[in-house]
Amino acid sequence: MFKRSVTQTIEVTNSTGLHARPCLAIVNTVRRFQSEVSIRKDSETVDASEILQLMSLGAAQGTKLVVTATGRDAQKVMVALTNLFADHFGLG
Repeated sequence: MFKRSVTQTIEVTNSTGLHARPCLAIVNTVRRFQSEVSIRKDSETVDASEILQLMSLGAAQGTKLVVTATGRDAQKVMVALTNLFADHFGLG
């Protein structure tokens, strides 16, 4: 069975970067979908459904992350994550 894969570069624009709350928002978003999502910063790639892995990236404001979603709803999860980042994780 063919699995669709979508990759996009997303910049962290909120002033506090990826701390606990934004990471939890990412995890909660990813877990609503069936696709597997990974996030890469430089040479480190983590599972976007694992909060501690996300926090270990230490992604500050201005960091560019490469997000890859693989699965049947890859495009949908990518749209949801893009919107989440654009909305500054609901933190204003």
